[in-house]
Amino acid sequence: MTRLGQGGSAPPQRPPVTSEGALPAELPVTPTLREALRFWTWLGFVSFGGPAGQIAVMHRELVDGRRWISEKRFLHALQYCMVLPGPEAQQLATYIGWLLHGTIGGIAAGALFVLPSLGMLIGLAWLYVAHGDLPVVTAVLSGVRPAVVAVVLGAAWRIGKRTLRHPALVALAVAAFVGIYVFDVPFPWIVLGAALVGAVGGRLAPGAFAVGGGHAPVTGGPGGAAVLDHDTPLPAWARFSPARLAMQGATALAMWGVAYGGLLAAAGGGESTLARMARFFTQAALLTFGGAYAVLPYVYQGAVDTHGWLQGPQMMDGLALGEATPGPLIMVVTWVGFLGGWQVPVPGWPVALSAVAAALVATFYTFLPSFLFILAGGPLVEATRDMPRLSAPLAGVTAAVVGVIVNLAVFFAVHAIFPHGTGAAPDLLAIVVGIGAGVAVFRYDAGVMKLLLVAAFVGWIASLVR
Repeated sequence: MTRLGQGGSAPPQRPPVTSEGALPAELPVTPTLREALRFWTWLGFVSFGGPAGQIAVMHRELVDGRRWISEKRFLHALQYCMVLPGPEAQQLATYIGWLLHGTIGGIAAGALFVLPSLGMLIGLAWLYVAHGDLPVVTAVLSGVRPAVVAVVLGAAWRIGKRTLRHPALVALAVAAFVGIYVFDVPFPWIVLGAALVGAVGGRLAPGAFAVGGGHAPVTGGPGGAAVLDHDTPLPAWARFSPARLAMQGATALAMWGVAYGGLLAAAGGGESTLARMARFFTQAALLTFGGAYAVLPYVYQGAVDTHGWLQGPQMMDGLALGEATPGPLIMVVTWVGFLGGWQVPVPGWPVALSAVAAALVATFYTFLPSFLFILAGGPLVEATRDMPRLSAPLAGVTAAVVGVIVNLAVFFAVHAIFPHGTGAAPDLLAIVVGIGAGVAVFRYDAGVMKLLLVAAFVGWIASLVR
């Protein structure tokens, strides 16, 4: 094993570094591909806590512990991933895997980040559709749904505190909420309009549209040498090449087209459930600026209102399970795909086969663009460290995202409090649990896993009392 980008013999193997001990002065050991695969597999099973928690785990393990990447390079990669549409934590894993071991390393890191969640959500979705009408399941979900409202509102609050640093951005967030809630403006138009407002505002009032968002700054870092240090020579695959960029773009398009052509042939044409999902989730993948919460309203609009693949309460249940499983929250698309394939099956296919195929289609087309952005765009990012022209449009989009997320919370709240329609009596249990969950989130910063478990327990106890 050698230090990346350099020749010579490798330093002797050393024991893992812990946060309690001092870091040795010798150069860290470049991981083999097998060692990296073991780490990415482990990360895929423990990546709870949303993007902030997932990024924190990667920082602790890769910067502070193994020293595979330096603080400066880690933050630079994170900054690029936050500008892209798609799940930034998964893209960050892909980026670091690519820097370490090229295309195969990037694909492996990104895939292993989501594969455990994919398997879990398919299994949970099958249990849900097969046994979701059991009284105990219904009782548990009656407690979980109002807690989801507090979780979504908490996400809007956290993003808003980071990003709405000027009255113009607050106004943009309010306009986005009114547009989608009152006038039912499609989500893509809101994103496009917010980006245009940000671009114009960035020229007229640069201070108002300066990016203040992102996750909380990652602090710490040993300051010692790393495999991928700020002065480490770039490996051959990380150097920009127009021919390589064209080849990678053509490969991604070919993969999209070949897979789509196979769906057309196997599932009965362009209006089949699988073909429609391929088109829809490709569009969703290109619109996920601001994280999973930002794209959930768009997924809801398409999956519930337009295509009828699932119902509103089922979407809430999927979000709760997505929060409780490892991997990026955008993996809720696996849930949407499975339920859509189950409830609108491919003609002539067994229902279970249709559902699993739809879950795989939804996941594949959601994540394919993320791999392209990293593998094709990575060399450009390594050559050019700053992208200031993107900052103002990104600030506009992020501000609008806050309003869109609040709309999502309002929608979930209506369905949780009035499960039988707004003309029926409200569900008192949902109101009580929702208020309690809100206090836990906003006053005590309760973790999502604990909150959902407590809410599920409360729903179950309430069913016994009734």
